[in-house]
Amino acid sequence: MASLNKVLLIGNLGRDPEMRYMPDGTAICNFSIATTESWKDKNSGQKNEKTEWHNIVMYRRLAEIAGQYLKKGSQVYIEGRLQTRKWQDKTTGQDRYTTEILADEMKMLGGRSGGGTGGGTEYDQTPPSYNESAPSRAPASGGYQGDAPAAGGQSRPAPQKPQSFDDFEDDIPF
Repeated sequence: MASLNKVLLIGNLGRDPEMRYMPDGTAICNFSIATTESWKDKNSGQKNEKTEWHNIVMYRRLAEIAGQYLKKGSQVYIEGRLQTRKWQDKTTGQDRYTTEILADEMKMLGGRSGGGTGGGTEYDQTPPSYNESAPSRAPASGGYQGDAPAAGGQSRPAPQKPQSFDDFEDDIPF
C-alpha cells in the first residue's frame, strides 16, 4: 500500500527564525508560522476566526537562507512533511511529543513593506540547484521582448547594460 506525507502551508512567521548549528556544521533553523481560517456562522451571521500554529524545521542551505532573510511577520509558503518527535520533560521526567513540519521547499511571499522579502522567491533542498522543477523566470508578456520589432515594424535600440552593480534599480539580495 502506498503512502504520502506531504504538507503545504502559507502563513506568517510568529517570531524571528532561531538558527543553530550541529557539531558537524549543519545549519538548523526553527520558527513557527500561523495559518488563519475564517468563516461566517450560518445561524448568527457572526464572523469567526481560528488560528493554527505550525512548528517549522529546516536544515542545511535552506535553513541558512531562512535565517538570513525571514523575520517575524514574513509571509512564506512551506512545503514539507510531518514528523512527530518523542522527548522527555527534564522537570517531570514524563514523555512529551512534538509535531513539526520538516521543510524541504520555501517560497518567500509578500512585498518588502508587508514583512516579506520579495515576491515569489523560491528555494528547496534539492541539490545542486535550489529548485530544478521551478518554471523559468522569463519575463511575462509586456516586458522586454529582446530584438522584436516595435509597432510599425521599427526595431528598438538594444538596451544598455548597467556599468556597475550599483546601477541596478532592484535591490533584492538574491
